[in-house]
Amino acid sequence: MDMSATGREPPQRIPVSLLTGFLGSGKTTLLGRLVRHPGMADTAVVINEFGEIGLDHHLVEAVDGEAVLLASGCLCCTMRDDLAATLCELHDKRERGEIPAFRRVVIETTGLADPAPVIHSLLRHAGVRQAYVLDGVITTVDAVHGGTQLDRQPECVKQAAVADRLVLTKTDLADPRQTAALLRRLAHLNPQAEVIVAEQGQVDPARLFDVGVLPSRKGLEEQRDEQDGSEGSYLGDSVRHVCGPDCEKALGAAHHDADIRTYAFRFEQPLEWEQVSAWLGGLAYFHGDALLRMKGILNLRNETAPVAVHAVQHLFHEPVTLSDWPDDDRASRVVFITRGLDREVIAEAFAASAMA
Repeated sequence: MDMSATGREPPQRIPVSLLTGFLGSGKTTLLGRLVRHPGMADTAVVINEFGEIGLDHHLVEAVDGEAVLLASGCLCCTMRDDLAATLCELHDKRERGEIPAFRRVVIETTGLADPAPVIHSLLRHAGVRQAYVLDGVITTVDAVHGGTQLDRQPECVKQAAVADRLVLTKTDLADPRQTAALLRRLAHLNPQAEVIVAEQGQVDPARLFDVGVLPSRKGLEEQRDEQDGSEGSYLGDSVRHVCGPDCEKALGAAHHDADIRTYAFRFEQPLEWEQVSAWLGGLAYFHGDALLRMKGILNLRNETAPVAVHAVQHLFHEPVTLSDWPDDDRASRVVFITRGLDREVIAEAFAASAMA
C-alpha cells in the first residue's frame, strides 16, 4: 500500500496530553505540583491563567509576552481563544530557538469543559497534526464529591469516560467506603483507564504520560479470556458491557453514565485498510454524536509497521504509521467509548464494510 495515499507518516511529533477534570476535582492543584517536578523539565504547559496555579514565585525568566520558564525547566504559556493557533505559535518559536526546545505539551482545560472540542483541535488542524500527536487524556476525579458530580454533571461523566488516566484526588478527606464505591463506578464507566491515587495532590509524572495508542492491557486481556476462541474472529460476542440499567441499580449511579459503554474489538489476522477505513469512517459519519472516542492499533495487510487510528465523535483522524509495535502482540485492537451506541451497530458496520 502506498503510504502517501492515506496521508500516514512516521510520527516525529511532540506528544500532547490533555489534563481535564470537573470543578474542584484537584486538577489545578495537581498541575501546580507537576510543574514543580524535575520530571516535567522540557515540558510546555498550556493553561488558562498563570494566576490559577500561583506560579509567580517560581518564575525564572520571561521568555516572551505569553510564556515563562519555571525553575524545573517547564515552559508555561497562556491559552488563547484558538488553541490550534497557540500550539502552532509555540512550535514555530521552538523551531526558531526563541523558546526552549520542549519535548511534550500538557494542556489544562477548564473544569466545565467538554474534552471533545480540544481533542478535535489536536486531530483536525493540519498545522497541529504536523507538529503534535495526541498522547492521552488525564482526568482528575474528586474522591469526596466525585459520586455526586457524576450524578449531576454530564460533563463530569464525559471527562471520566474518555480518559486514559484517571487521577483520584482528596482520598485523605473521603470516607474509605465512599472511595471504594467511586472506584467501582469508575471501573464500570471506563475499564480501560488506569486509576492513579494522588497523594496530597502529588503524582509521579512518569505515571501520567507516554500513554500511546495501545488500549489498556488489563482490559484487553479480560476480554480475551472471554473470547470464544474462534480463529481470526473479532470480539463480537465477548465485548465487555461496561454500564447499563443493571449496573445503575447495583452501583446507585444516576442516568448520566448509564448509557456510556466501552467495546473492544480484536482481530488476529491482518486487516485490509479499505475495509477498516469504511468501517471507522462510516461510524464517525453516521454515529458521531454517540462516538465519544475511538482509539486503536492496526495490523494491516502489506504493511510492516503498526498503524494508529483515532476518532472523536464525527472526526475520524488520518491514520499514522508508528515506528514499531509497542509489544509482541501483533493483533489489531480497537476500543470504542460510546454513549447510547449498541455494540451490535459497531459489529454490523464492520460486517457491512467487508461487502462494500
